[in-house]
Amino acid sequence: MAETQSQPVNRRMASLSTLERGIVVLVGITALTHIYPGIVEGAPPLVLAGLGFLGGAALYVRGVRRQALTVAAIPYTAVQIPLWVVIKAGDYTLVGYVDKAVQVVLVLALLALVAGRYRD
Repeated sequence: MAETQSQPVNRRMASLSTLERGIVVLVGITALTHIYPGIVEGAPPLVLAGLGFLGGAALYVRGVRRQALTVAAIPYTAVQIPLWVVIKAGDYTLVGYVDKAVQVVLVLALLALVAGRYRD
């Protein structure tokens, strides 16, 4: 069934698989763990990273270039893990650890989604 831009968001969200819904939730969590500290710490790059996650999720739910967004989200997410290690340089927080755990699961889920699509 082809999705159209005029479908309500809840209907488009309902058309997502369980894995896709889980990915959208993980993306939302990692977006919030970037935006909130970014605002509190006055760190615009964190806010921008979080907004990038939210923008990608919004486009995905709307049905815009899902395959491309999935593939692009893998390095976008994965690169943030070593960047965090380098930038924080030992000054890690619980929020940071939670975010990195979410991002590891997110990357694995994205890889599973890509692998499943190529298998079909």
